Amino acid sequence: MNAAGWYPADPITLRSSIEIAGSVVLDRPYPDAPVSSLYYEGRKQDLTFEKPIGESAGRRNHVRFWMVLEKGEEGRPVWLGSATLDRGVGVSHYTAQITHHIAPDIDAERDRLIADLIAAHMVTAIYTVSGVGPTLVGRSGEDDRYYTDGELKMAVIAPGALRQPDDLEILQEPMLVSLKNSLWRAAMGFAGR
Repeated sequence: MNAAGWYPADPITLRSSIEIAGSVVLDRPYPDAPVSSLYYEGRKQDLTFEKPIGESAGRRNHVRFWMVLEKGEEGRPVWLGSATLDRGVGVSHYTAQITHHIAPDIDAERDRLIADLIAAHMVTAIYTVSGVGPTLVGRSGEDDRYYTDGELKMAVIAPGALRQPDDLEILQEPMLVSLKNSLWRAAMGFAGR
């Protein structure tokens, strides 16, 4: 992740909370600002990374990862990630506390993360797995609107996380997934997104 320009996020503490507030208010850098917890199957993320946008921690890309298998087919861990773009700071719709609000196009964030890993030569293969299916009007835990094609992009990280030459294997989507994604892109264009 570091090679791809993503920084590990600091844990949430009183000090890091004061630092992120100062970053937002004073428009100063904090590339490893804390990220709130997100839960998958009842447990919070194992790893969190972010990629700053501009000077302030008010806008940033971030991704949370959960180890879902200790050993996959290749005998290596399998991780599930959730990437979003913090588009700005605001008030929580539920708690009235200060929070970040996410941008609605979560597929753009997924694709940005994959592109960064490819550019850093850290992946050997990319393929798509059908996920939950398209969601046109979803709501996040903070009630922010989002939409997604519902696909999971799988990136096979280079063994030992060592940089690889440009021999990336990109497996083609199945024909039905390609058709669904073409219809999705057309619907998104029709909806003006």
